Order: sequence, then structure tokens, then C-alpha cells
Amino acid sequence: MIASLLGAGLLTAAAAQAQERAGNPFVGASSYLNPDYTKDVNFSISKVSDPALKQKMKIVAGYPTFVWLDSINAIYGGARNAGLLGLTAHLNNALAQQKPNTPITVGLVIYDIPGRDCHALASNGELPLTQAGLTRYKQQYIDVIAGILANPKYKNIRIVNVIEPDSLPNLVTNLSTPRCAQAQSTGIYEEGIKYAVDKLHAIPNTYNYLDIAHSGWLGWNNNMTAAISLYTQVFQSTAAGLASVDGFVTNTANVTPLTEPNLPNPDLTVGGQPIKSSRFYQWNPNFDESHYAEALYNGFVAAGWRNSIGFIIDTSRNGWGGHNRPTSASGNDIDTYVNSGRSDRRDHRGNWCNQSATGIGMPPTAAPGGHLHAYAFVKQPGVSDGSSKFIKNNQGKGFDRMCDPTYTTPDGVLSGALPNAPISGAWFHDQFVMLVNNAYPAIGSAASISESEQAQK
Repeated sequence: MIASLLGAGLLTAAAAQAQERAGNPFVGASSYLNPDYTKDVNFSISKVSDPALKQKMKIVAGYPTFVWLDSINAIYGGARNAGLLGLTAHLNNALAQQKPNTPITVGLVIYDIPGRDCHALASNGELPLTQAGLTRYKQQYIDVIAGILANPKYKNIRIVNVIEPDSLPNLVTNLSTPRCAQAQSTGIYEEGIKYAVDKLHAIPNTYNYLDIAHSGWLGWNNNMTAAISLYTQVFQSTAAGLASVDGFVTNTANVTPLTEPNLPNPDLTVGGQPIKSSRFYQWNPNFDESHYAEALYNGFVAAGWRNSIGFIIDTSRNGWGGHNRPTSASGNDIDTYVNSGRSDRRDHRGNWCNQSATGIGMPPTAAPGGHLHAYAFVKQPGVSDGSSKFIKNNQGKGFDRMCDPTYTTPDGVLSGALPNAPISGAWFHDQFVMLVNNAYPAIGSAASISESEQAQK
């Protein structure tokens, strides 16, 4: 399938009938350019002097990114949310950006589940893991969002919702963490997410995509099987059953590569051992997000999900370019071979916070092939994952040692985090400079820019 970059907005009969539900909401539509993100990028442009770097940053400013509704205040925006736009303002801006007779897609991240981020500390939310917290989540967060989205004024906007990153994946693998065990035993995660999906699915122009972690988390066969079983069980009991879900999102805010071109076959043997048994992959057969998404698609369809489900891959920070990007793999033992060839330069696939050497990945693209609905910038490249040390704040965000560059993890490696990072959700200029410089494909190259992409700017 020939990929069409988001924002191409080619006029077709299907696109003109914006009220009709699309099989893939990104096809035939332009995508929303978030003014808050443009403002952050412009700040970084003002801080650098290299003309070539400035030009690359200007290109990135023209990429669509998702809007994170990570608190009740984020719905309203303004002074109580660091001066950022609220949901209504974003939707009104989308209407202003919309081209005649062409749908526009707005991406939202629904991210305020009670007891959020149960296995980490950097992105803890405002709502406690209690029934009172769940009630607030339903009434003051989801109901308010749904009420805004249901306004007929916005009926021609295709609204893509990414539902509660990390929540259900934590119930698959992290029940040894007390807060995650509590999230499961109380049923709060499942009830909250089902409520969100039901309320949002009832709005005809919304599309629900469930976060499903990344290949370095759920890529092992046993983890994937458990995840498919859990998701099937949970969403069969929603009002519309499995039809309430349009697809899944992998790699949300993570850096796992789209492909590992030098390591295409996990069963390749080197020194008599399959390379998937290397120290880096630890018998996980899914080295990258493309293979992971395909394996998930097959597993979900086999479990009774619709053939039409699609996948979004977050490519905002998984480019791994720059001078150190390998072009081949070599060596007589599996670890040497894998380490020489992998584009993922982390010391461990579990390292997640503000990772060094990362770069912007493939630009937002509709229908890039297979069962993929889009490559998208779900995470806004340049936004921090968490602070390098504790920073007092009024957002309930703690300090996670995985964001400390001096921290040695339980796996015996350094965290790989960048120094001098602000709290999660804040702009991190130094990281943005790195991401632009290490982009793959390089920003401004033929692979990252097209006439249709330029037309959106």
C-alpha cells in the first residue's frame, strides 16, 4: 500500500462525507497542528544558532501531535494548566485549520486513571486509587470530555482517543508492585477504562485505540498471550463489546525502533544460538514495533476481534539515527552480533525515561502498510518523561530513579536518562535538540518530507 502522509487531505467522495464513520480515521484527512507544541518548538528555535538545525526544527513544528489530557485541569486549560489550551480551544482551532470538504483528525490521550502509573513514579496522577477517585474520574474527567466531544459543532472532526497508556499492560506484568496489585484487586483500572470506552464510543465521530505497551514489554509469547486474554475479557463486557474499540497503539511515549533492519530474523543462529536469546533480547522474538504490531493483530483476530482493527505506532522518538546508527551486524557470538547491529542503543529495553541517543522517527503517516492505521507522534517529541531529580510541583508528579542518569537499575545497567530534565510533561530543550539531530530518517530528507506534508504547513 502506498503510504500517504497525514495532512495530504486528498479530496475524495469518502472524505467529503465527513459524518460517515471511516475504517481508518487518518485516511483522507488532514491532522491537527497543536499550537502549544508549535510554541514549545519555537522556543527551542530561538535558543539555537545553527541555521540548519533551526530549519529542521521548523519542519518538526509542522508535524501533527496528540493532545494529552493528563488532568482535570487540562480539559479547561489556561492558568490552572500552565497556560496550555483546553479541549474546547483545541477543537475550535481544529475547525479553523480544517480544509473545505476534508475531514480533520484530532488525537487525544486520555490519561488520568485513578492510581495512574502504578509501576512508576514520574507520571503519578491526581486521582487516588480509591472508589472516590474513580467517581471523580467518571464525573469530573470522562463525563466532561465526552460532553465536549459530543457537541454537534465538532461532528466533522475525527477524534482519535488513545486510552490510558500503561494501565492495562501493568496488570499483565507488574502485579508484584503493590499499587498495581491494588489496581487489579479493586477493579478500578478495568472499571475506569471500560467507562471511558463506553462514553467515548457512543459519540459517532470518535475512534478508540487502546494502549498496548511496546515490544520490549509484552513481546514475549507468554506476555502477549496474557495481554490478549485480559483485553478480550475486559472489552467484551463493554456496551458495544469488542466493537467499542477501533484498534491499538504501540510504543506510546517509548523509543522502541519501528524496525531493526540489521536483525530481521530473531531465529538466526550465531555461534549455535538464536539471536533472540542474546542478553539484550532475552528470548523475546519481537525486536521492533512492526513485528510486534503484526503479531498482536494476528493474536487479537484469532481471539475474536474484528479483522478491521488497526494499529497506531508512536514514532515520535524511535528514530535512533545519527552517526552511531549501525549499517550491518557482525560477530561470532550472539551478543557481539546483536550489539553491533541493533539500532536501539539502550543498555536495556526496559530503560524508558528521557533516553540518550534517541531521535525522531518516521513522520506522521496514514496507512503506511499492513494493518497499520498510522505512524503518529502520540508523545510530543521534546516533552520530558520525568525529572532527573526531585522537583517540587503541584501536579502530584514524583521522582523516579529511572530518570536519574546516575542510577544503576536492577538489571545492572545505567538508566540511560539525560541529565537536567524537568518534570514529566514539561518542555525539555536539550532533549529536543538531540531528537532533531538524531532523527531517522533525517529531517528534511526525501523520506521525511513530501509535497503533501509541506502543503499542511
